[in-house]
Amino acid sequence: MQSRTFFQAFVRKKLAVIGLIGVLIIFFMGFAAPYIAPYPTGYGTEIMEPPSLTHWFGTDGLGLDVFAEVVWGARTSLYVSIMAVAVAAIIGIPAGLISGYKKGITGSIIDGIIDIFLTLPVLPLMIVIAAIVGSSITNVAVVIGLFAWPSLARVARNSTMKVSEMQFIEAARCVGISSKTILFKHILLNIAGPVLVNLTLVMATAVLSESGLSFLGLGDPTTWSWGTILKKAWDAGAVIDTPNPWWWWFFTSFFIMIYVICFNLLGSGINEALNPKARD
Repeated sequence: MQSRTFFQAFVRKKLAVIGLIGVLIIFFMGFAAPYIAPYPTGYGTEIMEPPSLTHWFGTDGLGLDVFAEVVWGARTSLYVSIMAVAVAAIIGIPAGLISGYKKGITGSIIDGIIDIFLTLPVLPLMIVIAAIVGSSITNVAVVIGLFAWPSLARVARNSTMKVSEMQFIEAARCVGISSKTILFKHILLNIAGPVLVNLTLVMATAVLSESGLSFLGLGDPTTWSWGTILKKAWDAGAVIDTPNPWWWWFFTSFFIMIYVICFNLLGSGINEALNPKARD
């Protein structure tokens, strides 16, 4: 599909455009965090203050600005998402390409490994491995990526099997083009759409996984992330105390929800724009 045709189809999807705008805003928050809010360190004098013109999202139990925590948490969450996507792509895309293209024992072995990973209980294993390798935010991101690659590999495999049966691939084989060139130049370009859609879902899933692991105490306590903020709020009793300082956990939860929804809307929009049958 030409890029112009794709763009025209994409902008007609209003929800997809909203998702893209939301993703861009969160990316701006993450990358521009040093210019938007000071890093939340030390202790403040205004403890448990509700939202105001001075503190837009209120303050926490240490008097730190919750808005600054959310902004810097976006930076960490984006880092985790990008790292997890990179790990998943490095493993999953080649595995899916080879599994879908090779018809012999090599493809069968890789396909079997993918099936095994897809049947594993992901959350318990993530908790165990994260506890073993340590609470570094990079370790958490790598663990998430290691459990995200099988779904990406399956998408790449199914798409590769369809493309490899097309006439231009058969023509490339006949003229002696190497399998490596066919896989990573001709087939990969033609399956980029479904792979890209799956990567947007990995971005959303990575934040949910990191938030869950951090909430369970397996995140990096020295780094602000959305999961760490929720963990601190829960430990301080902010969720169940009376009166309830709702702002401490509400805004963080809201941004996690918006992040996941926006990436899902973006992925759905890309999928519909690439699929002629789904266009209006």
